[in-house]
Amino acid sequence: MNTDKHKKQIEDRIAELTTQMQKISDDLDQPLPAHLEDQAIDLEDDEVLERLGQANQQEVRLLNAALKRIADGSYGVCAKCGDDISDARLAAVPYAMICRNCAAAA
Repeated sequence: MNTDKHKKQIEDRIAELTTQMQKISDDLDQPLPAHLEDQAIDLEDDEVLERLGQANQQEVRLLNAALKRIADGSYGVCAKCGDDISDARLAAVPYAMICRNCAAAA
């Protein structure tokens, strides 16, 4: 399997997520408004941003693990059955560790 295309896709996604996480961090660092009603809305928004930031961090961890699998030659091989993971699946889920059949069985 030629992993160059997947590696580039993963690196681009990590860069995109890193940019998003920086914007989230900048938004969370903003002071609260003076009015209590506006503060309540901002606090709710901050909770959503924090959850989004956590999801982004998790995806970055998964993508970095995929880069390690590329480096060690195990990328694209199902961790359960040992079959190849399809290019279509890897394009959709670049950090996939199991093939479609094993994912469907789980």
